[in-house]
Amino acid sequence: MDAMRPPEPAVPDLRYPIGKYAPRATYSAHSRAATIASLAGMPATFRRAVSGLTDEQLDTPYRPDGWTVRQLAHHVADAHMILYTRTKIALTEDNPPVKTWDEGRWSALPDTTHLPIAGSLAILDAVHARLVHVLETLEPDQFSRTMQHPEWGVISIDWLIGLCAWHGAHHTAHAAELRKRRGW
Repeated sequence: MDAMRPPEPAVPDLRYPIGKYAPRATYSAHSRAATIASLAGMPATFRRAVSGLTDEQLDTPYRPDGWTVRQLAHHVADAHMILYTRTKIALTEDNPPVKTWDEGRWSALPDTTHLPIAGSLAILDAVHARLVHVLETLEPDQFSRTMQHPEWGVISIDWLIGLCAWHGAHHTAHAAELRKRRGW
């Protein structure tokens, strides 16, 4: 009889609603164009995911023991500023070292836990506009320029912008899935 029972539905991993980042093995003009298009649209997509939420909703964790939606919004702005800066450093220096940052500690600072999210949404708009412009002006070989990350090793601009696109979609899904689960 047990063999006839349908399998239990998989419990979603609320930490990784779109899965973990999986960098491409190779990068092409087409995959770069798709990544750049994703980066161009990310601020508007994220804004839709958090639009109209009340302060109480913004202060709701997206999962048990997770960050609040407010913290997510500020974190995405912080992270994407760093990713943009790393891209520019890699374009202007030869395999530069890049510093890590403690995103957990940053997310506990008062600007992240208390400020309205409008400023961080504006940062996302501006950073992505600049990042997309830089990327659209690069020669194909410039995407292979590298930086040295203390945890990830040598990474290319291709790898980094793929991470940035994934990161935006990852946190957008956190907010969108919370809204869906809560009926907001």
